[in-house]
Amino acid sequence: MSKGQDRKKDLKKKPTKTLDEKRAAKKVKKAERAAARSFL
Repeated sequence: MSKGQDRKKDLKKKPTKTLDEKRAAKKVKKAERAAARSFL
């Protein structure tokens, strides 16, 4: 039982990256890929 409770606590902690930060990172990666493709 304690394992499950520990996991729940971990989930409640603030994520290291917020959802917005993750989305921004994805956009940057996509932009970089698109730029690399246009150069080829």
